[in-house]
Amino acid sequence: MTPHIVIIDDESITLKQLRRILEKEGYQVSAFSNPQRALKHIEASPCHLVISDVKMPTMNGLDLMTRVKARFPSTEVILITGYASIDGAVEATREGAFYYLEKPFTPDQVRDLVKQALTLRRTRDAASNASASGDSAFGERDFQTPVIIGESSKIREVVSIICQIAPTDCNVMITGDSGSGKELVARAIHAASKRADGPFMAFNCGALNETLIDNELFGHEKGAFTGAETRSTGLLEAAGGGTLFLDEIGEMPNSMQVKLLRVLQERELIRVGGSRPIPIDVRIVSATAVDVKAAVNGGAFRKDLYFRINVVNIKLPGLGERKKDIPLLAYHILSRLKRRGGKDISAVSQRAMALLSNYAFPGNVRELENILERAVAVCSGTVVRVCDLPPDLIEFEFQTYNPPDDQFMTLAELEQDYISHLLKINGGVRTKTAAILGIDRASLWRKMKKYGLD
Repeated sequence: MTPHIVIIDDESITLKQLRRILEKEGYQVSAFSNPQRALKHIEASPCHLVISDVKMPTMNGLDLMTRVKARFPSTEVILITGYASIDGAVEATREGAFYYLEKPFTPDQVRDLVKQALTLRRTRDAASNASASGDSAFGERDFQTPVIIGESSKIREVVSIICQIAPTDCNVMITGDSGSGKELVARAIHAASKRADGPFMAFNCGALNETLIDNELFGHEKGAFTGAETRSTGLLEAAGGGTLFLDEIGEMPNSMQVKLLRVLQERELIRVGGSRPIPIDVRIVSATAVDVKAAVNGGAFRKDLYFRINVVNIKLPGLGERKKDIPLLAYHILSRLKRRGGKDISAVSQRAMALLSNYAFPGNVRELENILERAVAVCSGTVVRVCDLPPDLIEFEFQTYNPPDDQFMTLAELEQDYISHLLKINGGVRTKTAAILGIDRASLWRKMKKYGLD
């Protein structure tokens, strides 16, 4: 669908200029000099983006934005003014404006901002649609196609593997760092399998000692031990007809590995304190954050069991490896927090999203969830801003230098950009900046004069 953009400005020259720029990009453009007429048009024909002047005779641009956002929360708004101020920009972004653009502007500025705003709109819509199908990073629109939040090539590859192996009954091992979504992948495999109507049971092999693991997985007969007053069904039996997810299987004690191997070979188990074999029908999906293959080579994990459970291996990428998915995941998480009774946070500011997108996320998706949950709790408006993010994440922004990646730079241009960055994060203090650069103040002063940084 061609994006529909409404532009509003009482200056005919600005209106014509904006219309010409946007129509050359292939957008559907509606232009108005009267804000009231523009509002009626938007009511009758909702648009993707509004670009409005702030100072207009009949209606203030901020008031217009408030009315548009109240009726169409997902519509992005770019405000334009010839009287820019820091206070005005802060107020506009706090109220939900995508950007506060000062006149005179260039065609490139307009094109870039419009592209960014429409990308944000598509990202938020996609996250909202995916969230409607489930309360996790995975939802099931149908049993054949698990919906996974993410558009990066690595996560699309994971989806492809899930769709291929889910209908089979082979055992699967999922590997990946903590917080990368291993259980969610296991649930997606189950939901897309022939066992989808059966139970999905999950067990953490590293959470209990050997005796308790034995009891939890295999169950026990009445009188098997002191306090066993009734028969108990273990998870292997309870998951019959469905899927058993064994998390952190690399931490399973060796004796339990032997018992699990026999279950997989014979398709039957014996409860603790029992003597009668009980047939079972269960698919095993396991997961680990450790290198099980290395554990096999070191003798800490049984090789025969490894080959039984690792028929298909799915390696999950860390969030730092799929940064393209961060905005989509962020809006999905905000939508989920809202459904759980949280604040109605409609957006993440451009600068805050850039900071999130540049962060390495050692804690993966779980860390992103924690960061956004905190941001929502402290946010005073409807937009998550940099000041709502954890202090250590904000410190990361000041410690990180990212050269422009959209163009090649000469050595002099790179030096100028880096010096400017250091001056910014040091509050203009030249002594500290010179010390970081390894030069004296006089040399720094000459470079600043050379590059016009004074």
